[in-house]
Amino acid sequence: MPSKFDALTRQVSALFEWIGVVAMLVMMVITCVDVIGAKVFLWRLLGAIDIVQLAQIVAISFATSMTLIIGRHIQVEFFVNRLPKRAQGVINGGISLLSLAFFLLIIWRLSLAGYTFKVSGEHSATAYIPYYPFAFGIALACIPVCFVLTQEFLKSLRKVVQK
Repeated sequence: MPSKFDALTRQVSALFEWIGVVAMLVMMVITCVDVIGAKVFLWRLLGAIDIVQLAQIVAISFATSMTLIIGRHIQVEFFVNRLPKRAQGVINGGISLLSLAFFLLIIWRLSLAGYTFKVSGEHSATAYIPYYPFAFGIALACIPVCFVLTQEFLKSLRKVVQK
């Protein structure tokens, strides 16, 4: 039976997934408008490349936690699956712990980068879209990933201690 923490993580991840879906739709619409405008009306959408690049960042980062929850991330399991359950738990727990440390590092560094972008006024080349909201947004999107990895670590730990 899923705990309240599992349910909350899943709800937040589902919300973030929808943000990623909207970003993909933005990429699609901007690309279509730019291509049709260039081919039919000989008119280009100013900043289309900048918008598509930033929307791609949003789409990828906000869908990550749901990707982990439903198990659609890349995993090499052919060796680990042949080991005893306890060994699988130790290996999966270690990987979850290392991944958690990595994503905590990402959150920290992106928060610093976002602050630096805000102070320096860094923006995209043609559309002049500031970068700092995207750095903070990616850092925010990594928080549910940390929750999922914590849950995976706890599941692996249970696998190790169970007989």
